[in-house]
Amino acid sequence: MKAKTLTKDKVNIITLGCSKNLVDSEVLSGQLRANNIDVLHENKRLDHNIVVVNTCGFIDKAKEESINTILEQVDLKKRGKLDKVYVTGCLSERYRGDLESEIPEVDAWFGTMELPLMLKKFEADYKSELLGERFLSTPQHYAYLKISEGCNRTCSFCAIPLMRGTHVSRPLEDLVKEAESLVRRGVKEIMLIAQELTYYGLDLYKKRSLATLLEKLSNVEGLEWIRLHYAYPNKFPLEVLDVMRERKNICNYLDMPLQHASNNMLKAMKRQSTRQEMEELIATIREKNPGICLRTTLITGFPGETLEDVEELKDFLIRTRFDRVGIFQYSHEENTSAYSLSDNIPAEEKQRRAQEIMEVQQEISLEKNMEKVGKTFRVLIDKKEAGRYLGRTEFDSVEVDNEVIIHSTKKLTIGEFVNVKITKAYDYDLEGEVV
Repeated sequence: MKAKTLTKDKVNIITLGCSKNLVDSEVLSGQLRANNIDVLHENKRLDHNIVVVNTCGFIDKAKEESINTILEQVDLKKRGKLDKVYVTGCLSERYRGDLESEIPEVDAWFGTMELPLMLKKFEADYKSELLGERFLSTPQHYAYLKISEGCNRTCSFCAIPLMRGTHVSRPLEDLVKEAESLVRRGVKEIMLIAQELTYYGLDLYKKRSLATLLEKLSNVEGLEWIRLHYAYPNKFPLEVLDVMRERKNICNYLDMPLQHASNNMLKAMKRQSTRQEMEELIATIREKNPGICLRTTLITGFPGETLEDVEELKDFLIRTRFDRVGIFQYSHEENTSAYSLSDNIPAEEKQRRAQEIMEVQQEISLEKNMEKVGKTFRVLIDKKEAGRYLGRTEFDSVEVDNEVIIHSTKKLTIGEFVNVKITKAYDYDLEGEVV
């Protein structure tokens, strides 16, 4: 252990996994700063003496990345580069007992809901008055807004309820105050996230209240874009579409993970929807909100998936023509109900099926992007790279969707909106010039 040379602790937070984890790290950062503790996010300079690794435990690849990151930080500690290594997040919540014995060099392990306990390690107080106050690790012009925690669904493949517990909605008033605070700090786009957006409010208000929340958020002055992620198709509250259509600052965009389209697989996954029901919902959504961008995620290689199931999924994509699709390869997770099934599809075959499905979507994506050539869109400038600007339309979310490559002879401001005429289209990106 190196002798203490720093007069004051400096904490580096490393975040792995999803945007919900990122928000947790931002909240931790805000609490530490309020206690006058220096904190950084993803600091590469190694001028800190304490590390907090916020882990992901969702699927095998995520767990492997989390463990490797912990081991890297433990190695830095052994070499005298760090004083303390703390671990929190989903992997820690799920496997704490095993990890404590396997990696004893970690100074403390914390679950997903143990922020006050973690702060005690820093001799810091949990400040409840800091409602919604976070140290943003995203660019200043966009932020995630987590509207609930946990999930009440029992999807057979999913370990999220094991790590995050049951669904707990945040009060409407708190979310509006946080949105107002974010806007005052320069945020123009807020992405609503949860394990399931469409369940919001059932626990607090005894009814699905996402539409009410959207109305209140859309009234926040200065909030330009509100984007919806992770809507569940079963019992989808259709009034959400009415609010989306009526309010100009709600993006005509919906992320609705469906996971599969074969009824056999949907039943085995305990998804509570059939292919016909999903197709009818998609048709209703497009009828109510013409031009809406629909994104989904799918799973390939679930136990018992046949080649006929894969063909049915490809047919579903051809018929429904989603704008955006992401694919996960099935991961066999302990303590889920699917764990009792035989994980009988080799990893190479899971990958082959995923690639085959994405090739179908790639063609659809190119066709849909080609339809945008010659049209002008309002674009939010995200960054400048290699002498060109990169931005997004209202139909594209951060990191997972298309980017617009922008050519401009004039200097553009990051975080500002410009009108861009699309001149070229690619499979997953667009190119255009400012008009």
